[in-house]
Amino acid sequence: MSEEQNVAAAEAPAGLPKRWYVVHAYSGMEKAVERNLRERIDRAGMQDKFGRILVPTEEVVELKNGKKAVTERRFFPGYVLVEMAMDDESWHLVKHTSKVTGFVGGAKNRPAPISEAEVMKIVNQMQEGVEKPRPKVEWTVGEVVRVKEGPFTDFNGSVEEVNYDKSKVRVSVTIFGRATPVELDFAQVEKV
Repeated sequence: MSEEQNVAAAEAPAGLPKRWYVVHAYSGMEKAVERNLRERIDRAGMQDKFGRILVPTEEVVELKNGKKAVTERRFFPGYVLVEMAMDDESWHLVKHTSKVTGFVGGAKNRPAPISEAEVMKIVNQMQEGVEKPRPKVEWTVGEVVRVKEGPFTDFNGSVEEVNYDKSKVRVSVTIFGRATPVELDFAQVEKV
């Protein structure tokens, strides 16, 4: 090896490439696991072995007391995504973090990473949820619902059309023996 190659080899990071791994956590404790991992990584001085830590969430719109409220929902409850260079030391740090039950996939002490494409799909889903929060209640065409407020209170009808952008649903209500389409807010109807 020439002198230049020696210097270049010494400057190149000797670390392993970072890949994404799925960590299984106690359900409802995903944010705590993320916090605990960050603290342990900092305490151990292993920042170079870890990248991003993601708790896959999306925003959902729900109605509370007749008002729209945006809340966060985990779409993979019990799982946290960790970008890390896998070696015995980093594996041990994650595995022995409080509220972590282990890694998903692969052998017991050699977990299998997930692909970058899978991670991007999850990140895109998270981004979509921030830009356009989904309603907590999903309506399907043909489903029977009951009107709970407005001039058609206590009438039942079937869903004809759903408009998630405007939070409206068109329901076919039978009035005086005739089916009449009525446009209502999501808050005005409930599943039967």
